Amino acid sequence: MTAADLLLHVEAYVGLRKALGHAARSEEKLLKEFLLFLESRQSHAPIRAQWAIDWACLPAPRRGPAGQVSRLKVVRGFLSHLRATWPETEVPGPGSLAPIRRPIPYLYTEREIAALLHAAAELRPRDSLRPSTYATVIGLLASTGVRIGEALRLQVSDVRLDAASPHLHIVEGKFRKSRLVPLHPTTVAKLTTYAQERKRLHYDALSDAFFVAESGKSLGYEACRETFATLLTRAGIQPPARGGRPGLHGLRHTFTVGRMVEWQRAGLPLKELLPTLSVYLGHVLPAHTYWYMTATPELLTTAAEAFQQYAGQGGHND
Repeated sequence: MTAADLLLHVEAYVGLRKALGHAARSEEKLLKEFLLFLESRQSHAPIRAQWAIDWACLPAPRRGPAGQVSRLKVVRGFLSHLRATWPETEVPGPGSLAPIRRPIPYLYTEREIAALLHAAAELRPRDSLRPSTYATVIGLLASTGVRIGEALRLQVSDVRLDAASPHLHIVEGKFRKSRLVPLHPTTVAKLTTYAQERKRLHYDALSDAFFVAESGKSLGYEACRETFATLLTRAGIQPPARGGRPGLHGLRHTFTVGRMVEWQRAGLPLKELLPTLSVYLGHVLPAHTYWYMTATPELLTTAAEAFQQYAGQGGHND
């Protein structure tokens, strides 16, 4: 099999993935990199499993074990497809690389979120938009569970506060999936106040980005991350001796877990509601949302409470 043959098979595989509704742009890029790797080694057919593992584990400055597992997963899918045509193709087994354990999330208490909002409101310059910007970003993450990148990419036209049902339009979030995020009235009120302040200070003439830095450009992730680290210190939030480290993404975890805990304590059918929550959060698969259940003591605690109540009724759940 020549390099040209492999390229045709990659294009056919990517085309099939797209036809099935997958956003395969990143897969196509990775698979073409894999073909270049094979070309550099003058290795074409039959493809050996070890070659795929070697490519997945190539050293890179910002790639860790999780990235290696993800790369191998992509190439395994392609090689499985290729083996239907070329039976000699070897496919690495699912356990070829050590599984990656997702870190334990840090869950903020209501008091900690209030302290973060207060610290943000005290940022300087006091007469600038900056305090309101950071307080609103934190409040939005905590009340909707959107990703920080999704929040920072919001344009003014994406924040639809005057719609019959106010919502955010998340344009091509993670995995290039767009979605609508309904907003609670209290969140609408805070976003409206920020929008008015943004307009009063004439930032509407500087940028179409909803969250604006003092430079007039859209608020960047690095600046947001560094400022949030400062706010954690000012709010007195310290990393626990054991468990997750507080960070921006913890606000998304906190929202998700809080929603599931409320549903579970209310006796609602969590299994039936999780797919809806998965869509709201922008997860590709409901399994990504299920992970919160196994990673979070709060959910295990409420599950135990429900079982104790069930056992106390003699095993009858009327």
